[in-house]
Amino acid sequence: MSRTGRTKRRAEADGPGIADARAVAAAVVDPELPMLTLADLGVLRDVRAEPDGTVVVEITPTYTGCPAVGVMRADLLHVLHSAGFPDVEVRTVLAPPWTTNWITEAGRRALAAAGIAPPGPAPLRADGPVPLDLGPTRRTADCPLCGSADTEQTSEFGATACTALRRCRECREPFEHLKEI
Repeated sequence: MSRTGRTKRRAEADGPGIADARAVAAAVVDPELPMLTLADLGVLRDVRAEPDGTVVVEITPTYTGCPAVGVMRADLLHVLHSAGFPDVEVRTVLAPPWTTNWITEAGRRALAAAGIAPPGPAPLRADGPVPLDLGPTRRTADCPLCGSADTEQTSEFGATACTALRRCRECREPFEHLKEI
């Protein structure tokens, strides 16, 4: 038997590898936007193995008080344990903060296909203090149903704090818009 064959058999006997853990974690869907995986949403930051074999998963919530983080953590633990990883730790990483710029192109297409207008480019800020602007935020979003740019915001908040409610003036249909952060 070749050395490569022995190495492969030993790896199979040891169970799934870290690439498998990454694939399993990347497939977990967001509890608030179930058309997106955590990877496509950009909240899945890292999956790695510690020297003791513990799989460490790092996630960054869409905002600090996001109520879905507990569900994300529980879902990640469940699927990784079910996939054969007995020791899993899910860590929340807050720096750098999540931005809608981390949503993948596939994620943006999935949002639009589900009738949610994907975010435009988020403003880039320099390191340091965050400027406070007390004026109204002006956002625009094309209608994900007909493509019209003639839309209006009807509410700053939708089903989740991350979305706003909008209405298309062209097709008259309401839709949600994932806000730029």
